[in-house]
Amino acid sequence: MGGGERGNGMPPAPDDRPTGGGPLWLHPDDDLAPNRPGEILYGRVAALPAGRVRLALDRLLGRAAARDALLAELRGEELVGARLDDLAGAGWRVLHSIPLPGAATIPHLAIGPAGVLGLRPVLHHGARLTVDEEEVRTDGGRAEPHVRRCRRDARRAAHALSLAAGFRVPVRPVLVPVAAAAVSVAAGLRDVEVLPDAALDGLARLGGALAPDAVEILYGLARDRRTWLHG
Repeated sequence: MGGGERGNGMPPAPDDRPTGGGPLWLHPDDDLAPNRPGEILYGRVAALPAGRVRLALDRLLGRAAARDALLAELRGEELVGARLDDLAGAGWRVLHSIPLPGAATIPHLAIGPAGVLGLRPVLHHGARLTVDEEEVRTDGGRAEPHVRRCRRDARRAAHALSLAAGFRVPVRPVLVPVAAAAVSVAAGLRDVEVLPDAALDGLARLGGALAPDAVEILYGLARDRRTWLHG
């Protein structure tokens, strides 16, 4: 954390908001804590045309790829969200599907003993992935800008949380390949951590960045929808 920390790892509490959690002071409409993994994606999936004839037509017209990508994105967030929620016993607080201005979304934000993490899942079942400084490439040659998006998520989260807290709040970008057969990471990629979904349990053994009371303060800010209006 930045220079605003106290010596015991406890950042100063914001002057304008109570600390210690949302239920006693946060309006339910502004509380992001109940969001399910993929909360925002559920609405987009529900809006997809249904029926066998329509599905067949989409495939005939080449529109199935967008549908499949959306369903894979949702499944990836569900799987990663479930693993992150299991970290609660190790002192982690997790939020899912955080809405940002401009229709962007931070899939997962984890706040715990090892700091604040912005996590973006990438589901490519059984694929061999190559992660470079900007993109994720599959063994079929398809490239997607997931690394760039993950970096952007963390930057926007750090900006919003720092403004709300009144001190610098670093957020580490973490790209999470889900169900991949193999993952190769470029040596030049240093600012985005690549952590396969099976390795998320290891976060329970990390610490040294935030004391429990600091975790609760930052979680109280992060669960407030208004915090993200400036993300």
